Amino acid sequence: MSGHPENRTAPSPLARLLTDVRAAVRAGGTGDPEQTGRRVARAFASHLRSEGLLTPEQLEPDGRSYRQHVLHVEPDGTFSVVALVWLPGQRTAIHDHLAWCVTGVYLGVEQETRYHLMADAEQPYLVPAGVTANEAGSVDFIVPPGDIHEVRNSAGHTSVSIHVYGTDLSRSASSIRRTYDLPVRAAELVV
Repeated sequence: MSGHPENRTAPSPLARLLTDVRAAVRAGGTGDPEQTGRRVARAFASHLRSEGLLTPEQLEPDGRSYRQHVLHVEPDGTFSVVALVWLPGQRTAIHDHLAWCVTGVYLGVEQETRYHLMADAEQPYLVPAGVTANEAGSVDFIVPPGDIHEVRNSAGHTSVSIHVYGTDLSRSASSIRRTYDLPVRAAELVV
């Protein structure tokens, strides 16, 4: 027996986040996506303050559009984790998702506008259902259907968010199911 202690290194902040997300996803089996989203959001929240969670390369923006850095795809396809880096004013199209999604703002502020899909005799249209400014440390989740939204960097500096999607991003390049290029109308007040 040697008197030397084992040379162990502590898991990285990202490895700790993945361990907690994995446990939260598996805790419910193949059950309710809303409950999975809630469990993942709870497990995920404390990691947003972890120093060194992302490498300098994973914090790199793109001047043309927000940039997605795939951080992890679970081997069994149950979830994927990405970092999205946004320069001021960059935004998504109005879209919905293939599966549940948990988002956490790591740096900066992101503004999310949620929409309801409506229709009249002429055509379908969107009505804003609410706007939220999510600051660093905030966590939220969405579950399809009814998860139509748009996200943008409303800050004057770079923002970074981490997203956990309940889908295998190695099979598709994006978690987006569809984009909506429809008219946006103000909500009508009923008197």
